[in-house]
Amino acid sequence: MKHFMDENFLLQTDCAKKLYHSFAAPMPILDYHCHIDPQEIAEDKKFQNITEVWLAKDHYKWRQMRSNGIEERYITGDASDWEKFQKWAETLEKLIGNPLYHWSHLELKRYFQYDGCLNKETAKEVWQLCNEKLKEPEMSCRGIIRQSGVTLLCTTDDPADSLAWHEAIKNDPSFDPVVLPAWRPDKAMQIEETGFLDYVKKLEAANETAIRNFEDMKKAMIKRMKYFHEKGCRISDHGLSYVMYAPSSKAEIEMIFQKALNGTPLTFEEAAKYKTEFLLFLGSQYHRLGWAMQLHYGCMRNNNHAMFQALGPDTGFDCIGNDAPASWLSGFLNHLAKENQLPKTILYSLNPADNAVIGTVIGCFQDASAPGKIQQGCAWWFNDHKTGITEQMTSLANLGILGNFIGMLTDSRSFLSYTRHEYFRRILCNLIGQWVENGEYPYDETALKKIIEGICYKNAAAYFGFDL
Repeated sequence: MKHFMDENFLLQTDCAKKLYHSFAAPMPILDYHCHIDPQEIAEDKKFQNITEVWLAKDHYKWRQMRSNGIEERYITGDASDWEKFQKWAETLEKLIGNPLYHWSHLELKRYFQYDGCLNKETAKEVWQLCNEKLKEPEMSCRGIIRQSGVTLLCTTDDPADSLAWHEAIKNDPSFDPVVLPAWRPDKAMQIEETGFLDYVKKLEAANETAIRNFEDMKKAMIKRMKYFHEKGCRISDHGLSYVMYAPSSKAEIEMIFQKALNGTPLTFEEAAKYKTEFLLFLGSQYHRLGWAMQLHYGCMRNNNHAMFQALGPDTGFDCIGNDAPASWLSGFLNHLAKENQLPKTILYSLNPADNAVIGTVIGCFQDASAPGKIQQGCAWWFNDHKTGITEQMTSLANLGILGNFIGMLTDSRSFLSYTRHEYFRRILCNLIGQWVENGEYPYDETALKKIIEGICYKNAAAYFGFDL
């Protein structure tokens, strides 16, 4: 029987151990998509206790605490930080087979040097150990980033954002890791939402110009993209229910936009037509700028309306959706491709049933401008576990070129989530190591080193054009 989470955790063959320890583990981290707050990096925030850094924004943990029958006051309510941590410890010990069990203990091991298991009985000693450790200088936001080996990270930023905190980080010579903005224009696309008019006003203020029609909206986007590009942005990201393709005429799009400005409710079809035109326009601009376009789709959000009203979005009430037509995805990509305006594109579906669809669609739109120009993104959110990661990479290997894969990202609001890269790399090396042990690929250290280092770091650096 193996010891829990020893040096060969998740590595089941001699080849896997060699690949991980020699090639994967030494590689730095490029985190090209996360949700951490650049202000906290700029101010080098220090955390008062483990609950603040571990539980305050983590809806992954909140979901499991609710599933364990924990009262909401111990999750997002007015209970003390110690009480919330204790309730999380009581929940964690039951999470056998859940990635949170692995992630949590990797974080305790790597950042707090705790080799035991967190549960109800050990909660107090872990609480005290972590809180003492958090007083040390290397446990500030910047310290955690440095010790994690991060060379570059991209935050997630609205087009109306001033990017002032990014500028402050850039101008601080004491911090070496690069922190870049990433463009997330979801609010400008969500024309059917009640907050759309308020967002248009916010965008007008950021641009100091009126938005009276759809052409004005496009001009505002171009102006903000120029500003983001000057600040180092090279990546966009979109959170979608599905990738829509409902082309329409210029006149009809303008009519739909005017209805929205007048506060008139839109039909599903009208919203889809606007979103199609808006995303096609943005895609063409990404191509012009040399940006990569990330499309995250397949999520049904805010399913528990009562809790959404009480707590707002991103609080643990989302699920996998199944309304993502392959014909719309293909139609959207084809529209841009035939106009020679298809940017580098990364596709993430929250529904693992879409793995093969994505794996075959991306093969239809590759070209010589970049190896793996159209990518299947890493296993995301509800799929970010051992099984999901293995299935995503296996499908990509079966249908495409795994060696061109741009690898892992954190997609997290927590500064302690960088151990997810270690988790991913161990699973990657175990998968490839098993193929080698089975005689499905030769034990060629030169070739294997190139593949492993590429997926862990080098492919992403080359794909996005980062000079690292």
